Amino acid sequence: MKAIRPATATEQSSSDGARLVEGDDGLLRPLWASQDPLLRTYYDTEWGMPVRDERGLFERISLEAFQSGLSWLTILRKREAFRAAFKNFDPDKVAKFSEGDVVRLLSDTAIVRNRSKILATIGNAVATIELRREGGLADFIWSFKPKRTPQPRTMADVPTSSPESLALSKALRQKGFVFVGPTTMFALMEAIGIVDTHLMDSHRRGTSGVWTDATSSKRTARRG
Repeated sequence: MKAIRPATATEQSSSDGARLVEGDDGLLRPLWASQDPLLRTYYDTEWGMPVRDERGLFERISLEAFQSGLSWLTILRKREAFRAAFKNFDPDKVAKFSEGDVVRLLSDTAIVRNRSKILATIGNAVATIELRREGGLADFIWSFKPKRTPQPRTMADVPTSSPESLALSKALRQKGFVFVGPTTMFALMEAIGIVDTHLMDSHRRGTSGVWTDATSSKRTARRG
């Protein structure tokens, strides 16, 4: 993926606080996506775009679990190592991991070495396979798509959970999943496009195609 320089520190602000940061390309992004090239690339190309395949969703659930208590940037920096360690997040392969694999993973300094989270990933692989009897992980997760998506103008407007993320969390736990709390599941829903929490003036608002009526009525023009 092409490297992108960090954004400049020009802020678009209002009486209720900072909204977005203007990058050196003239595009507006939230502050969290503007301070590191890896986060900026992730925001511009991936965050909020629909993920509808089993492997992709199992990876996202796993990474969200490992992120608990850490920064997302830490997880992004280790993402390729996670993929190598967990067989590209193939549920059929991960479900067969033995205690020997757990020991291997606990000695792998390239990933987050947390026994509870490693065991959760293996258990969630088993649960993912079981869900195939009911249509699969993708249909299950996407069935919790709300009727409306938030329309935040500042970061203070962005919720950290929702009735749907609470319901998804409860339903997944009933299916045997762990590390799937309501806040974690809302973060998952944001990341895979089930909800659009891009700020209204962000250049990414409405680009997922899931919420085509969710774009700002006044788009911020690219600045030269």
